[in-house]
Amino acid sequence: MDKTTDPRMHSAEHILNQTMDRMFKCGRCFNAHIEKKKSKCDYRFDRELTRQELEEIQTRVNQVIADDRPVTEEHVSRAEAQSNYNTEKLPENAGDTIRIIHIGDYDACPCIGSHVKSTGEISGFKITTASFDNNVLRIRFKLLTLKQVAR
Repeated sequence: MDKTTDPRMHSAEHILNQTMDRMFKCGRCFNAHIEKKKSKCDYRFDRELTRQELEEIQTRVNQVIADDRPVTEEHVSRAEAQSNYNTEKLPENAGDTIRIIHIGDYDACPCIGSHVKSTGEISGFKITTASFDNNVLRIRFKLLTLKQVAR
């Protein structure tokens, strides 16, 4: 299953990436495996996260979801994308027009994946585990149903 198949999970990945960068200045994940039931993101990092830090990440991601921010796209020139966004993951053959996904005013990045129309569609976000090994921080997460969020 690739990133384009689950808009809720893929949109949550964007929010997690922006939250990680805002909190730790670590940039977006360098590797992600996005699936409908559970996903993971790998970050270049220098230490393990504390339980309090993991809880804060989860709280911040869930706040963006609860804010029900609009998710929109715009198309910009490759030159504009390269000057304003991290384009390392863009393939050489991406063309001269690059699609940028905006999550309200919280996040913006080049992306080809499918996304929700607003963050409220995601319901809820839960970090299941995190590990640190060889300067790689891995965060595993899943999405909650509306029923689970209400508990």
